[in-house]
Amino acid sequence: MLKLSLTIPIALILFATSVNALDPDEILKDPGLEARARALSVDIRCLVCQNQSIDDSDADLAKDLRVFVRQKLLAGSSDEEIKDYLVTRYGEFILLRPRVSKGTYILWFGPVLILITGVFGMCVFFSSRSRKRIGAETALSRDEEIRIAALISKKD
Repeated sequence: MLKLSLTIPIALILFATSVNALDPDEILKDPGLEARARALSVDIRCLVCQNQSIDDSDADLAKDLRVFVRQKLLAGSSDEEIKDYLVTRYGEFILLRPRVSKGTYILWFGPVLILITGVFGMCVFFSSRSRKRIGAETALSRDEEIRIAALISKKD
């Protein structure tokens, strides 16, 4: 009984879809243009909410940007032209997935460099530590050598 009562809420959570903030009056009549508008809206950051796309945001600026994207599409602009205009106006921050460029190299490749540096540092640390341990275990003091020689000579 307990398993069944937990199954339904878990299934609802897993299969829930995100609710879009799109108003019905914003939807374009051409399904191809609407699909392009939705794809663009998912990639454009809401500058008010900052962690949401304009497709998911209820903010007034997000609504204005959704309308702007649809107007540009109706005017015949390409997806890249719309993105370029928004980046020129608001900066690279407006894109949820920033482009790879000189200004974003550190954003894209910084984590990889940090990971490689960390792995290299750990390898150096553990290899030097094991060399010290091996060297300490194999080296005998002068007194130990004398005692071992004495024990060996007693057996003979």
